[in-house]
Amino acid sequence: MRRALFLAATVALLAPSSAFARGEFDPTEEFEQHEWVPIHIGPLDLSITKAVVYLMLGSVLTMALGILLMRWRVKVEPGTRQTFGEQIYEVAQTQIAEQGLPHKAIGRWFPYVATLFLFIFVVNLLGFIPLPLTGETYHGFPVWGIYAATSSISVTLALALLTFVFTHFEGIRWNGPARYFKSWIPEAPKPLLALIVPLEILGQFMRLISLSVRLFANMLAGHILILTFIGLMFILETVLLAPVVISVATAFYLFEVVIVVGIQAFIFAALSAIYIGSAIEPEH
Repeated sequence: MRRALFLAATVALLAPSSAFARGEFDPTEEFEQHEWVPIHIGPLDLSITKAVVYLMLGSVLTMALGILLMRWRVKVEPGTRQTFGEQIYEVAQTQIAEQGLPHKAIGRWFPYVATLFLFIFVVNLLGFIPLPLTGETYHGFPVWGIYAATSSISVTLALALLTFVFTHFEGIRWNGPARYFKSWIPEAPKPLLALIVPLEILGQFMRLISLSVRLFANMLAGHILILTFIGLMFILETVLLAPVVISVATAFYLFEVVIVVGIQAFIFAALSAIYIGSAIEPEH
């Protein structure tokens, strides 16, 4: 249903202007990255953009949330705040780390997958809170808007690269290079190995793509859907559609905040744990 509505809205926006569109509105402009603070070191472009600012804010909030819920004024009989923090810790330990990592590696890699889970959750949630960080002004006042750093493929790809590197580093460290790379070759007739081995190698790199694209596509689609339905009022230049488009946009907003934000963080962290765990014990 969600994909069907997204497709219908896209088709409507692509229809000829003479059909029914009178205004102009492009939701993809919200995801363009402009240099706020140019920083160029040789060929490297380290400029601060909207995505960088959201990542910085997400990092600060993630650390503050961890300290506030799990380390500040911890009591023997937990209150609501501490209970909430313990629930997050419980999910990260039992549903993510213990399900994907072997017991001998939990102590080393639980902090990583738990941090991934909490960080992506905070950044995703931050993307649905209106903030004056659009980079635009109206009569001198900052324009408020929503934007998720995880709707940028460069951000999700960087997170996926961390898991990709750690996965193969741990596989080689625990098993040695010969045994680890040999585990990529399944038992099969030799004539088929010429076909199977390249597919196995390709599958390792497809993990990198699946991790990054899944998170990126879900967050991007959710924001475009919300902005598209709200933008229909500007495209058609009428407020008569306000009750309908605002209701639909609100429904998608609540769906993204309540369900998608947490699920995507959980899936990314859980798959990271599974990939690292399977590299440490490839026989499993």
